[in-house]
This record gives sequence, structure tokens and C-alpha cells, in this order.
Amino acid sequence: MVSDSPDIKITPEAPVRAPSSVPVDDAVLPFEVASLDLRGRLTRLGPALDDILTKHDYPAPVGKLLGEAIVLATLLGTALKFEGRFILQTQTDGPVSFLIVDFQSPDRLRAYARYDARRLKDGQSSGALLGKGHLAMTIDQGADMSRYQGLVALDGGSLEDAAHEYFLRSEQIPTRVRLAVGEEWRGGDGGKHRWRAGGMLLQFLPKSPERARQADLHPGDAPDGTVTHTVAEDDAWVEGQSLIGTVEDVELIDPDLSGERLLYRLFHERGVRVFTPLSLRAQCSCSREAVSAMLKSFAPKDRAEMVKDDKVVVTCEFCSSVYQFTPHEAGVEE
Repeated sequence: MVSDSPDIKITPEAPVRAPSSVPVDDAVLPFEVASLDLRGRLTRLGPALDDILTKHDYPAPVGKLLGEAIVLATLLGTALKFEGRFILQTQTDGPVSFLIVDFQSPDRLRAYARYDARRLKDGQSSGALLGKGHLAMTIDQGADMSRYQGLVALDGGSLEDAAHEYFLRSEQIPTRVRLAVGEEWRGGDGGKHRWRAGGMLLQFLPKSPERARQADLHPGDAPDGTVTHTVAEDDAWVEGQSLIGTVEDVELIDPDLSGERLLYRLFHERGVRVFTPLSLRAQCSCSREAVSAMLKSFAPKDRAEMVKDDKVVVTCEFCSSVYQFTPHEAGVEE
């Protein structure tokens, strides 16, 4: 089934059609499996991801890790129902010490990674690249609204692991996430290299409160012998986890496999309804005016120390754009 809105009521007259075979890149496809009380989103990224990663010429392991963070940010950020920003950020002691993805609703993406090339080794997992630290997910609704931030400890696990921990502890919504990033090589014109990525988020959202109950979190330092509270997983959620567990990385990033066909491949026996895709684009929010305002917010001494060869040069970490100012334009006193 196909619909324009995830909030419309399902009726027997709802349109039914075959899944489209046309792949759509740089988009998030919301979907629903009503018979299992499942909702989710499928992300496919092509040119937008390639644009972000190639601006910095990241080593392959760093590009892959940042790509995973970008996919996760799109899966979570596109759930916003208002104009605002979703910011995913890691700070760790690993070779990739800092990641940030800035998603500005409804569709703008930018991202950046900081890493120590000397500590990169072949075959490192995403958990080894991150090391120990924390993952912060921030929702910014604007200057007149309070920010909401959720924190998850990173202890050698992947971003998928961190997402699962976040939903378990902060949202208490049964959730599974799949992330995949790869490099695509195509012949012709000397061969072309492109980054691609895909991801899927699946959640169990039953209408009955009893079916939505989860086990209590681990009691931590409770006395020995304390009985841990448990709740049997709902059969529908067991089935949903089994189905998303069969998704392979190559399916998530395959440029010739449409998102609708992938969802049909997974859920056709139960029936899957898709909604209008949400487009994504790579676009930095930096500008000469914004950089100028930032410079003028610095202390006079700091601005003066930025003058080199009679000019002030600022490079945007996100998009690598370079802005040059005369000392006078930067507010440096004579």
C-alpha cells in the first residue's frame, strides 16, 4: 500500500500497487507494517553523502564511520515534526575523537570528523575507531525553546549499539537500527569512486499499553540474589527483529535496488505500507555574513592574533569553504 501521510486512517479503499522498481537516493522512506504494529524509516544516500565525505578526502575507515553517523542522524532527525535541528555528536578517546552531524529540518545535512591518522589501522571496527566516550543527540527547536539532549556512553561498541542503548534507556521504545556504508566504483572515464549508504530503523509501537511494556533496567548495585524484572517479548516484535536481522549491508546500499522493493522483500507476507519519501540534501549553513558575525564576537586580542599576512582567513570545518577578511572587516583595531 502507498499513502501520502503516516497519519491517515487505513481503509479498505486505500490504494494498493506493486512496489516501485525505481531507486531513489538521498531520501528517507517512512513505512508501516500494521499487522505487526511496526513503524520505521529507510534511508538511502548517494550524491549527498558523497558530497559531504569527498570535501575532506577522509581515509576510508573514517569516511565509513562518519557515513554511519550521517545515516543514523537522518533516521532520527527526519522524525522531527517542527522546524529545528537534530545534532548527533561523539567525543571519545579513539582514533576518531570527534564526529558531528547537523541535520536541519526538513532536509539539510552537514557533517565533520576529527581523527588522528597515526592511530588508524587496517581492519579497525567502528567501535575500535570510536573508543570510549559518549554520544550526544540534541534536539534544538530554536532560540525561544529549551534544548533536549540525550547522552549514551560509548565503550567500544558501534553506533548501532549506541542507538539501541539510547532507545532502551531514554525512549523505552523497542527499536532496532541497521547502518551500512560502502564505496562504489564504476567504470568509464577512468573509473569513478562514490560513497553510498543506507539504513533502516524499525520500532514496535502497539496501541495496547500492556503489549508495550518492557523489562526494568538492570538494578545495578542491587544486593546479590535480587530478582531481575523480566517481560516476555511480544511475538510481533520477535518477528520484526528477525526480519530486520536478515537485511544485508549490500541490500541497504545497492544502487539498483529500490527502497520499496527492499521493504516488500522483507514484509510482503505481512503487508507493508509506504508513505511519501522525505528528500535530503547536503548543504552547509555557513556564509560570509555568519563568519563575520562570529569573528566580531571574539575578544579584540583574539581577533588580532588571527591576522596573518595582513588578512584573516577562516575555513569552515563542515564544507571546507574559505572566507578571507581584511583586518578592518574582521574588526581588528589599528
